[in-house]
Amino acid sequence: MISEELKIKGQLAKKAAYQLGLMNSQVKDKALEMMAQGLEDNIQDILLSNQKDMEKARDKGLSKAFLDRLLLTEARVKDMAQGLRAIIQLTDPVGEVESMWKTAPGFQVGKVRVPLGVIGIIYEARPNVTADAAGLCLKAGNAVILRGSSDAINSNKKIVEILNSSVEGVGIPQGSIQLIEDTSREVANQMLKLNQYLDVLIPRGGAGLIKNVVENATVPVIETGVGNCHVYIESDADLEMAKNIIINAKTQRPGVCNAAETLLVHEAIADKFLPLAGPALQALGVELRGCEKTQSILAGIKAATEEDYQTEFADLILAVKVVQNLEEALEHIHQYGTGHSEAIVTQDYKKSRMFLQAVDAAAVFVNASTRFTDGFQFGFGAEMGISTQKLHARGPMGLKELTSYKYIIMGDGQIRK
Repeated sequence: MISEELKIKGQLAKKAAYQLGLMNSQVKDKALEMMAQGLEDNIQDILLSNQKDMEKARDKGLSKAFLDRLLLTEARVKDMAQGLRAIIQLTDPVGEVESMWKTAPGFQVGKVRVPLGVIGIIYEARPNVTADAAGLCLKAGNAVILRGSSDAINSNKKIVEILNSSVEGVGIPQGSIQLIEDTSREVANQMLKLNQYLDVLIPRGGAGLIKNVVENATVPVIETGVGNCHVYIESDADLEMAKNIIINAKTQRPGVCNAAETLLVHEAIADKFLPLAGPALQALGVELRGCEKTQSILAGIKAATEEDYQTEFADLILAVKVVQNLEEALEHIHQYGTGHSEAIVTQDYKKSRMFLQAVDAAAVFVNASTRFTDGFQFGFGAEMGISTQKLHARGPMGLKELTSYKYIIMGDGQIRK
């Protein structure tokens, strides 16, 4: 049995997806502009709803990193609106003919982009995802069913209410953007098996959420990844550049999946680099946990455990390890990395090329912060999430990743013998 809410909203979404798939880009772009304007016109209402969620989260004693993910400010709401406008500027992938060729029997075969259909999103306390997901799905011709966490329910309800009211009269079908308001675990688990209505399911959140969805869903899943990201400092690195990169990668927004969790340092420059970067990180509130060599250089820090090197802290905690060479750094990343984002700081072209080739991750950086693994930063507008799997989508998922394709065949009476 599925809940009445899931059944009703699933039926509406299925019907809406058919209509959205036939909708032209001009109508979708007009709707996106109205959605963006709606967010900006109702900032105070959104912030009041978010404040209710923030108060409950503080009363529960949730971490600073969690509160940062949950918090909406005027600037963040404006960023959400700007994200929707950025989608308008992107080429609509629906109907794009990727290739066409003529076959021996004499008919033409074309490969054409089509919407996925109905997309389900299960996510944690990130209310900005609500607007990003709605906008991307709409432009790609998909209906979306959103299921956020109870911690962000007031924020999510208000955002969805505003998005839907903003597009009334534009021609966007009812059921295109829906939020599951029952935040119980039972309904979440039912959603994992909603094959009759959902074409694909995308989880966004911590390791526990993603693991539960991947292991229990019967709906096809696009797995967005846990981000155990590394920054490796080579022996020839510009130390000031390296310091700035690791500070940014760890502290700019520690609660997100592209924040660095482990710092690897070549032993040849550890005595110089760690006294430079360590105190700077600590001054920004970062707790360092290091190997024996790191502890001998930075007195008073905690010992790093095997679990620390495996962990996505999503907080102001950084594991540190001194390695003998690039090969050991690569082995460490291969063992503990989650295929999300990895970075090297080096002035050596050959070493950078080796790192780029050897590291198996969705995004691999040379001399840049891992924080840039982001759909907006990559020019995709907003993003649906960052996929760490290898089938269908990998890395930041923009519009094209929210479509599939079909083959169209044009003949003139051919029959197969």
